Amino acid sequence: MKQIHKVALAGAALAFALGANFYAPAPSFAQEQTKMVGGAAMYPSKNIIQNAVNSKDHTTLVAAVKAAGLVDTLSGKGPFTVFAPTNEAFAKLPAGTVDTLLKPENKAQLTKILTCHVVSADAMASAIKKMVKDDNGEHKVKTVGGCVFTAKLMGDKIVLIDGKGQTSTVTIADVKQSNGVIHVVDTVLLPG
Repeated sequence: MKQIHKVALAGAALAFALGANFYAPAPSFAQEQTKMVGGAAMYPSKNIIQNAVNSKDHTTLVAAVKAAGLVDTLSGKGPFTVFAPTNEAFAKLPAGTVDTLLKPENKAQLTKILTCHVVSADAMASAIKKMVKDDNGEHKVKTVGGCVFTAKLMGDKIVLIDGKGQTSTVTIADVKQSNGVIHVVDTVLLPG
């Protein structure tokens, strides 16, 4: 009887040990280092689109990305660095500009503007700042859309000067994504 009891206890201990290994909980989103953007946590395990759709500050950008047919691209492998204009940034454009750009007949122009906010790299703020410093205070940034902007530093903030000479400031840097990084900007970047 004692022998059966010992075998049963040993079996229970083995089952518990195996169960602990086989049924360990998978990592959860709650354990990730997130940044808050537009009232929503941005998860590094999600891609650019999966995160952007949750930001209440980027509803115009998300609508524009959908209208331009860029959802699949920005959900892809990357890596991408996206300078993501807020709703307020789009509101700075002349009245009616966004509505006009969202029309199907203006898809090419919208696509050009949006892809001028995307760089084919995973460029964290520290890397951009180093490039600016290494290039004597100004670094040329070539985008997927063929635009070339100038990155500079104003104090510790990264600013981009677009083709029209206007300045866009990075307000939230280093929002890590599974396929790159987002830097939130306060002005829509326009081609020259």
